[in-house]
Amino acid sequence: MMRLTETVKQLIIINVIMFVGTIAVGSNNSMFYDWFAMHFPKNDAFEPWQILTHMFMHGGFMHILFNMFALWMFGSPVEQVLGPKRFLFVYFSAGLGAVALQTAYYYFQFIPDYNALLDSGLSSESIKNMLTRGQTSGGITQVQIDQLRHIFPAYSAVMVGASGCIMGILAAFGMMNPEARLMLIFLPIPIKAKYFIPGIIILDLISGITGQSFFSPSNTAYMAHVGGAVIGFFVMWYWKKNQFNNNRWY
Repeated sequence: MMRLTETVKQLIIINVIMFVGTIAVGSNNSMFYDWFAMHFPKNDAFEPWQILTHMFMHGGFMHILFNMFALWMFGSPVEQVLGPKRFLFVYFSAGLGAVALQTAYYYFQFIPDYNALLDSGLSSESIKNMLTRGQTSGGITQVQIDQLRHIFPAYSAVMVGASGCIMGILAAFGMMNPEARLMLIFLPIPIKAKYFIPGIIILDLISGITGQSFFSPSNTAYMAHVGGAVIGFFVMWYWKKNQFNNNRWY
């Protein structure tokens, strides 16, 4: 597990370059976020390329440090077994699954109140203007204000990070090494991967639904973690069942 494989190394380099660019370009680190972070699709700041580029963006030094550490620790042994092409397929498939589930969750939060605002007589343009400015116009009711406040977090959400990709790689690692013992840095109790990884996914799912944070900051895109892990698991499950013989992964 200590060897840094070539594809993992290149991914780390790209992530570091993007992080340096975020700090160096523009005022208040905003320019790279405006261009490359993943915005809610109904927000005018959304661009199609953000579906991919947000995977190489990070929100701070500790964010990129922990993600790149996890990418090295779990990505290198997975790449050694799968090879670069299959590794990248798992990595980016998990990233796409992560953004798909998180965005779907945002829509789940957004659509009911948005439709209610439309039914109450507000136009889509006026709703967008108020959400973009972050303040309401005159002549609207308290109910409408409450509905706008409820959908504002989803509308203004910005996704960054390789966490969804890494959760897919973590799931792949767990399927390859179910008996490997893992532990959290702040909870040094070794737990077998076949229990540890599902436990982490369940905690992320609970956090995504309830908003209760266990180990991560409260603004973490928990559903992205779940989406990445689920896709990583199903890709590896499919390959094991249909493409690999005699229990070999390569």
